[in-house]
Amino acid sequence: MLSDFLKRLLPSGRAASGSSAKEMSDGLIAEGNRAEDAGRLQEACERYREAVRIAPDYARAHLNLGIGLEAAGAAEDAARSYEVALAIDPAEPYACYNFGKLLYARRETARAEQLLRAAVERKPRFPQAHVVLSNVYDTQGNFPAAAAALETALDLQPDLAGPWYNYGDVLLKLGKRAEAQTALRRALDIEPGYALASQLLGNILRGESRIGEALEVFRSARRISPDRFDLDSSELYTLNFSEETSDAALAASHRAFGERLERAYPARFAPFRNSRDPQRRLRIGYVSGDLHYHVVALFMIPVLERHNRSAVEVYCYSTGSKVDEYTQRLSQHVDVWRPAAALSRTELANTINRDGIDILVDLAGHSGAPQLEVFAQQPAPVQATWLGYQNTTGLTRIQYRLCDACTDPPGEVEHLSSETLVRLPHSVWCYRPVLSIDHATEPPCKRNGFVTFGSFNDAPKISGATRRLWSEILARLPNARLVVVGVPEGYAKERMLRDCAEAGIAATRINIAPRVPLDQYLRWFDAVDISLDTTPYSGHTTTCDTLWMGVPVITLSGTRSVSRGAASILTTAGLSEWIAPTAEEYVRRAVELAGKPEGLAGLRASLRGRLLASPLMDEAGFVRDLENAYRRMWSRWCEDSNG
Repeated sequence: MLSDFLKRLLPSGRAASGSSAKEMSDGLIAEGNRAEDAGRLQEACERYREAVRIAPDYARAHLNLGIGLEAAGAAEDAARSYEVALAIDPAEPYACYNFGKLLYARRETARAEQLLRAAVERKPRFPQAHVVLSNVYDTQGNFPAAAAALETALDLQPDLAGPWYNYGDVLLKLGKRAEAQTALRRALDIEPGYALASQLLGNILRGESRIGEALEVFRSARRISPDRFDLDSSELYTLNFSEETSDAALAASHRAFGERLERAYPARFAPFRNSRDPQRRLRIGYVSGDLHYHVVALFMIPVLERHNRSAVEVYCYSTGSKVDEYTQRLSQHVDVWRPAAALSRTELANTINRDGIDILVDLAGHSGAPQLEVFAQQPAPVQATWLGYQNTTGLTRIQYRLCDACTDPPGEVEHLSSETLVRLPHSVWCYRPVLSIDHATEPPCKRNGFVTFGSFNDAPKISGATRRLWSEILARLPNARLVVVGVPEGYAKERMLRDCAEAGIAATRINIAPRVPLDQYLRWFDAVDISLDTTPYSGHTTTCDTLWMGVPVITLSGTRSVSRGAASILTTAGLSEWIAPTAEEYVRRAVELAGKPEGLAGLRASLRGRLLASPLMDEAGFVRDLENAYRRMWSRWCEDSNG
């Protein structure tokens, strides 16, 4: 309980100035402390109220009442008690701390910062206050100050896992990946299996293309916390990058997850009250934690803008806490926007069911912040998954997965999905550039005299197989160069250079850059003649961006849905000749096409126009196809229900 910590710091027998009223109040506070320790919160608060009545000018009585009320879930009443305590003693460090913590939870960060600073100024050796102050700084984006506050807290109390996790998170935001890993491992030494620390450490390792190490971190944590389904999702998402996992094993892992999740979260809303009219206006609900500046949000903007409001009524359930201009933009194009970050999985499922959603669409799968516990409860009669995760969820209560004939070839992959595959007629994506700027009119090989290959995918996608393919291409073209944008400093960059060096490729031929702002990212395409896709996880958004900037993409079409994303985009854009069926063909085509500068120049001039004329950028047509797919799903449910 919250009071346990404070009672160690405020001995219950201490009276203020020998006053009999305060002595009586202290006795009541002591009784309240004992009741609180026994879990009798109502009794404890009654004792604290009596202490306040006897000594209304005694800050300690108001402070204890606030603590009891907060423990009982009455945060607003607790805040009033803390305010009274501070009116009596404005610098009382524990009242400053408790009230500051409540204000931080209410996102009133400016006043929270003032109170927490006052707490640590009055009592410098107050590790909990330093930790919450660091949270305030973190929320404000002042990461150096957040790190400094955590360093002070850890100097005072180095044996707590939580602050070490927070420190690792802040260090990562400061770009100190190695130091972040050290902090997170310290948290896990103190508390093995600590889920948040395991997730963040695993994500960092995956971000450095250390897929095997990331998987071991997730699995170790799952062994200790088998009911943390978010750890399962982190592991399943990471398995998509693994070269050592077969397609069958990947599908089996997803199905096993779905079976466990559906046992833990039974379906509980049937029979549904939704009108079984196949032609009526449908109520569509989208669930995502990424409705801010994120690729999911960017792909959703044209969809929400172009939904036919006479045919569908659109609800969005935003489960993320981040709000920005893209959040505002998305919210303007829906009928109902539900901020759902504070809701439990059960509360969110209840809300969706009360809203009478006909078709509920998951936009995350096992990526980002999954909400699959909500879908396991089946709050809507029809459920589908799309966009954020190009693989099965493993759930049988998500009846459909949207895809296309290229990402999931008919007759070849149905057995790998727990959902029924619904193929859109052209592409599973509809692309709209975030920023439209002109690109170079000629490929750089025309002025350089050598070809420059490029990659714009994140480090996890640059697998060992990918590095070997790139090294072979560079070995066959001794004058060629390689530009890689999106790989952070540290392990991932060093490993790539080392692998290339072992293949005889000099580091001087390779230019590796970290993630950069959007305008700089787009300008990098002017330095590239041909983009090289990754395997087994291909580029999706980056493939669209690359083509938009006039650069052709060579891809190796693999056996997984995530391996064929770029192939789907290239097919939709009419560039099937850039899809290689085998690794050998991938290398051969790269070498051959590098020797055709005039062809590259022609593509540079025409790619943007080809994209604009393709189904990939036909927003109205795409949304029509999407709504037709929803209608088919709904008609099938109506038919099955009426039958």
